[in-house]
Amino acid sequence: MNSPFRVAVINDEITQDFGRACEIASKEFGMDWIELRGMWNKNLLKLDSKEIEEARRILEKYKLRVTDIASPLFKVDWKGAPQSKFSPKRDQFNADFTFEQQDEVLERSIELAKAFNTDRVRCFDFWRLDDQAPYRAAMNEKLLDAAGKAGQKGALLVLENEPSCNTATGAEAAKVLSAVQSPHLMLNWDPGNASERGETPYPDGYGLLPKDRIGHCHCKDAVKKPDGKYSWAPMGGGIIDWTGQFKALKRDGYHFAVSLETHWRGAGTPEESTRQSWAGMKKELLEAGALAA
Repeated sequence: MNSPFRVAVINDEITQDFGRACEIASKEFGMDWIELRGMWNKNLLKLDSKEIEEARRILEKYKLRVTDIASPLFKVDWKGAPQSKFSPKRDQFNADFTFEQQDEVLERSIELAKAFNTDRVRCFDFWRLDDQAPYRAAMNEKLLDAAGKAGQKGALLVLENEPSCNTATGAEAAKVLSAVQSPHLMLNWDPGNASERGETPYPDGYGLLPKDRIGHCHCKDAVKKPDGKYSWAPMGGGIIDWTGQFKALKRDGYHFAVSLETHWRGAGTPEESTRQSWAGMKKELLEAGALAA
C-alpha cells in the first residue's frame, strides 16, 4: 500500500478470529500493518506463549507488521481520588486489571511489543475525574516514570486521548505533553474521541498539538444527534474532516500509523461495518493525496 502512513486496522474491530482478521486486512483491504488489541476472546495481555506463537505465525502468513500493542495501561481509577463515574461496571475488551497491577501491565505490554516486533505501547491516563486538578501532577509523574521504564527497554508509550479518561481532547493532550517532557511519551491522536467531548478535532484540536509528539493515530468518525449526544459513524459518514486531517498529517511529516478503529456497528456485523468504514477511510486517504490509487 503506497502511503506516507502505516495504514492499519485494529484486529478485533473485524472479528475475534485472528486468522480471519488478518486475512481481511491483508488480502481484502490491502494493508501491510495491523494493530493488536485482543483475539480469541482474550485481551492481548492474557495470551499464553502458544497463542503468541500462533499469532506470530498468522502475521507471517499474511505478511503483516504490527503498529503497536493496544494495551489497557492506566485505564483504571486513580488511587486516592473519588471513583470516576466512567469507571466500568464490567471489564473493557477483556481487560480487568487493577491499579496495583499497572506495573505488571506495563512490563507485559513491553514484552509483547518485543514479541510482535513493535516499539509502541498504547496507554491512557486514568478514568476521568470531575476535578482532576488535585491529582494531575501525580498522574503526570506516573506517566513520566512509566515512559522512562519503557524507554529503558527500547519502547515508547502513546497516550490516547479518550473521552472517559482525563485526557480527552487535543487541548488536554497538549497540556499533558507539555507537562511530561519525555522522548518516550507520544500521543495516540484520536479525533473521534476528541469530537465526543465537543472539540472540533481538526483543525482546532490538532492545531494545538506538538506535531513531533504524535506517534499513532486512530481513525473513526462520529455524528452529533439532536439531543446533543454523539454516536459513532463509518469513516466519511460523520462530522470529522478526515480528508483535511490526513492532508495535515502528511504535510507535517507524520509517517506512523493511521489505524481504523471502526466502533460503528451500523452494518450489522463488526466485519461488514469495518469493511464499509474502510471504504470511507480509503476514499478520504485518496482525496488527501495520502494513498496512491
